Amino acid sequence: MAADPTRLPIIEMRGIDKSFDQTVIFQGMELTLYEGETLSILGESGSGKSVCLKMMLGLADPDRGSVKVYGKEVGAMDHDALLQLRRDVAYVFQEDALFDSMDILHNVGYALYEHTRMSDEEIRARVAECLAMVGLPERVIDLHPADLSGGMRKRVGLARAIAIKPKVVLFDDPTRGLDPQSITLIGRMLRRLHRELNMTSVLVTHDLRTAFHVSDRLAILEDHRFPYVGTLEELRALKDPEIEGFLYDPEEELWGDVMSESA
Repeated sequence: MAADPTRLPIIEMRGIDKSFDQTVIFQGMELTLYEGETLSILGESGSGKSVCLKMMLGLADPDRGSVKVYGKEVGAMDHDALLQLRRDVAYVFQEDALFDSMDILHNVGYALYEHTRMSDEEIRARVAECLAMVGLPERVIDLHPADLSGGMRKRVGLARAIAIKPKVVLFDDPTRGLDPQSITLIGRMLRRLHRELNMTSVLVTHDLRTAFHVSDRLAILEDHRFPYVGTLEELRALKDPEIEGFLYDPEEELWGDVMSESA
C-alpha cells in the first residue's frame, strides 16, 4: 500500500538488508509506522519479525538501509540518544522478562526508579495505576513473579512497558504460550490501552484473532520483505490466494470481531 501523506511517520525502515551467517532475513525491506496506529506484523516462525522490532530500537543493526525514529537515524545515535529512544519506545519481550528477585512494585516501577525523581509514594501510586490498566488488582504489587500465572506475568510486563509513559510500544508476541482465555483477555486489554492512551504500537503475533481485533493495519512478512501492508479490508480486496490462505482459518470465525468488548 502507498504511504499516507496525511499522517506523521514515527518509524521508517527503508532498503533494509539483514543476514545472519548465510541466512537472509531481510532484503530490500521497507515498513512505516504512523502516529496513533497499531500495526501488526504477521509471518511464519523464524522469518524475522522479532528482528524487525529490535532494529527499531537499535538492539539489532541492519547490514544496509535506514531505520529512522521520529526522523532520526537510529544507527547514528550515541549512547545517550539510544537511552532516550528506549524511554520513548518501550519493548515488551516475547517472554515476560521479569526480574524474579524483585517484587511486582519494583518490576513495574524499574524505569521510574532508574530514570525519574519520583518519590517512593509516587512510584507506588503509578505502579498501582498501571496494574489497574492491565486488569490486575493492587494486591499483587507486593508479590513476586513466581506467585503469578503466565497470563498475569504477561500483563505485569505490559504494565511495566507503559509505566514511564512511552510514545510507542513494541509488543513481541505478547500472547505466545497462553491459553485461549488469556489470549482473549490480552487482546481486549491491548485494544483498551490503545484507545485510552492513544498509543502508537507495533504488534508481532502468531494469533490472527488478536491481530484482527487490535490492528489498524497488517504487515505480512514474506520473501524477506513486506509485500502486503494495509487494513484487513484492503488485504482482502486484493483477492490474492496467498493472502487469503494466510489470513483465513476455516476452523475459526476470524473475519469478524470475535473479541468484542461485550463478549
